[in-house]
Amino acid sequence: MTNPSTILDERVETEYRLDEGDHERMSHYAPKDKLLEAMIEGTPVRALCGKVWVPSRDPNRFPVCPECKEIYENLTD
Repeated sequence: MTNPSTILDERVETEYRLDEGDHERMSHYAPKDKLLEAMIEGTPVRALCGKVWVPSRDPNRFPVCPECKEIYENLTD
């Protein structure tokens, strides 16, 4: 008779909700280390305004998100 064995299968599943809308046509501010990691790994990052996206476009082509800009300016005061 064999002894029963237990296999433990641990999985971490993360669900991302990527926002759509006008935020897609703006450049957003995010922490540099998080932004760099997201660009390298192709993972989502959260902007100061709360927008979650996978950075893939040239941010210089779009206007800065006014909400991100306001939050950033308040952080640096």
